[in-house]
Order: sequence, then C-alpha cells, then structure tokens
Amino acid sequence: MRLRGSTMGTHWQVDALIPPALDSDVLEQTALDILRDVNAQMSHWDPDSVLSQFNRAAAGTRVTIPDAFYKVLDYALYLAQQSEGALNPAAGKLINLWGFGPEGRRTEAPVQKSVQACLDAQDFRGLQPDRMTKSITQPGGVSLDLSALAKGYAVDLLAEMLEQHGVHSYLVEVGGELRGLGIKPDFQPWWVDLEQPAEQADWPLHRFALHGLALATSGQYRQQFRADGQTYGHTIDPRTGWPVSHGTLAVTVCHPQCMVADAMATILLVLPPEQALQWAEQHQLAAMIVHRPSEHAPLTASASTTLRAMAELP
Repeated sequence: MRLRGSTMGTHWQVDALIPPALDSDVLEQTALDILRDVNAQMSHWDPDSVLSQFNRAAAGTRVTIPDAFYKVLDYALYLAQQSEGALNPAAGKLINLWGFGPEGRRTEAPVQKSVQACLDAQDFRGLQPDRMTKSITQPGGVSLDLSALAKGYAVDLLAEMLEQHGVHSYLVEVGGELRGLGIKPDFQPWWVDLEQPAEQADWPLHRFALHGLALATSGQYRQQFRADGQTYGHTIDPRTGWPVSHGTLAVTVCHPQCMVADAMATILLVLPPEQALQWAEQHQLAAMIVHRPSEHAPLTASASTTLRAMAELP
C-alpha cells in the first residue's frame, strides 16, 4: 500500500505492508484526519490554525490549546531551556523577518534594528504554560513557530496509527522526516539514503536501516537567498537573530521518535559544529554533522559515537 499527499506546505507518504483484512481506504482516511488535525492546530501557514489565532491574540489573553498542541509546545519549551535558546518556539517573528515564514520571501537582509525588535518579542518564558489546564498566555507580540517539531510529531502519529491497526512493516515520511518499522517483501529493511549535497556529486553514500527508528535532517542549503554578495540560509539562530554562518550545511539525527529527531537536528544545526558534536555525545544522540570549514574547503562529516555504532558508514 502506498499513500501520498500534501500537508503543512510539504508532502507526505506512507509505504506499508497491510494485513489482508485491513481496508486501505480506511487507513488513508485516518491518516488524512491526523494530518489535518496537526495542521489545524500547529500550522503557522494556516491563518485559521490554533497557533495562528494565538499569535494574533491581545496581550494578556489566556488561551486553552488542544492536547497535541500543548504536548509539542511543552517539549519545545523544555528544549529551549536545555539548549539555552538555540531552539526557540517563540521565534516566529524572526523567521518571518528573514523571509522564511508565511509572510513571503525577501531579497535583502533586514537591518539590525528590525532583528533586535524581533529578539525582544520572543521571550518564551512569558507564555506561562499550565499543564493542568493546557493553557498558555499571550504576553504580547509573541509569534509561535513549531516547524522544528510539527512534521516529526505528525510522522510519529502516523506510525503509531499504523501499529494500532496491526501494520508492522512501514515507512512514513512527512517533508523529508521519516520513521520505519519491519522489513519489506524482499526481506530487506527500509533503507534510507541521506540527501547528497548538490555541489559534491562524489560525496559518499550514507545509508540507514529504519527498523523502529526515525530519521530527521535539517539542511541549511534547502532554502536561502543571496544579497550583497552573501548567502543567507533559512536556519536562524534565535540567540543572535541572524542565519547560522559557521559552515554546517546539514545535520541528521536518528532516534526512535521522529519529533525528538526533528527538534534535535534543528538544535545541532544552530550550534557550531564542535558544540553540536559535544551536545550529541552528552545526550547520546545518533547524529551526523556535515560541515564546510570555509567556502572552498571540502565537505567533512562528523558522526557521534552512537551513530557509528548503529549505521552503515563509509
């Protein structure tokens, strides 16, 4: 069975071996319902989503949010604390300012005064989350963006739905984030090859078998614009307000939960490569960091100890 479609401004796909008694149409409808629900709650592209409505709320407004939204935001706020702001779910205005949000692309870098104004409006501590009531406060001008976690969370929901229906061999993808289980009819696992950097065709193949594992990749090269002789990538460091410029092109993280892999890949892409590898080792993450020290230097790949123990590396 293969299902596919569009969601959250990207694509999704499910490949699965289903028991004969299962109706693929029922699975497809259930998958669509899951994705629509995630989009309706957490999309910053949909002006009618719960997240977008919160972003427009007046200062001091206390908003009760759905359980799924709260779960994702709660984890994002935990990581914001742990990473000292390298991941910040309240950085929506900053992302929009740089032209990588729903307000559209730009062709020139913003001035520092505008960047600082966005930095001043992203204090996630003002949200005052309450686990008992599943509510948060709009402190005034805070714009949430959960794009570093929402796709991974959707992947996890789809995978869990398949398993609940007795499907034990599948590969799920939402916008390049993946999770797999079991083996295919040829008795091979669900092999996944990492995306090859476009400018280096002879980059060696890195391959992963996703059996009870998820894989998320954050790439600085995927969305960017060039202005005044400089290239600006879409990964913004919420601590400085500017795109990362330390030479890391991509980070891949492998983890049982796709939401975790998705969020961790973002953190590791924001951190300088040496700090990123230290973070991966400290948290026992299976991670690969692709880095170019300078413009004309060759690409290098640094793999964490956990990744080397589980992956097929050249």
